[in-house]
Amino acid sequence: MPKPQVHLGQRRTSFPVWVLAFICAIIAFVIIIAGIIVFIGYLAIRPKVPILYVHTARLDEAVYNQEGVFSVRLTINIKAENHNLKAHVSFYNTKLLLVYHALSIAQLVADPFDVMKNSSQELHYVVESSSIPLDPRVQDLTEQALQNTHMMPFSLKGTSRTRFRVGPLGFLKFWLHINCHMWLPTNNSVVYPHCSTSSH
Repeated sequence: MPKPQVHLGQRRTSFPVWVLAFICAIIAFVIIIAGIIVFIGYLAIRPKVPILYVHTARLDEAVYNQEGVFSVRLTINIKAENHNLKAHVSFYNTKLLLVYHALSIAQLVADPFDVMKNSSQELHYVVESSSIPLDPRVQDLTEQALQNTHMMPFSLKGTSRTRFRVGPLGFLKFWLHINCHMWLPTNNSVVYPHCSTSSH
């Protein structure tokens, strides 16, 4: 004898579930619209990361005596560039260290400053070191540079921070990092290293 079939009634979706689904749909819609606005704003403005770069450098004087004591004077010009057509940029926390054969010569700093839209600003430094006693290895390298190659190696390392507003995208912030190696002639010639920053 066949078993009687039992028909189960379909469960109806409760009202709170409908409300939750409606809220999720609204949130998803708002996120999609915001994404479209940000994307259109990015295409319209095309923000560009500001840069710092070493424009010129010159070794004005290098003094070295028989006791192995060394001092230098250099002139360094650094440019801050902003290639954004619709936003000015603020540079701050700019700290650069001048190094000679792993010896710290001087720290170059700058007060916070702004660079207007699609323009640049030059930072001019005249660096005069105190007398630095050199170890025997660096003494030998310094003597060779002064007597033979007439070129002295310097490095400029450091960071700067930037901040600028880009329309609907809000404020963008970047760390700029520079690591510039410069061979400077001892005859006071100007060198154009054109070392620029990388950003993060």
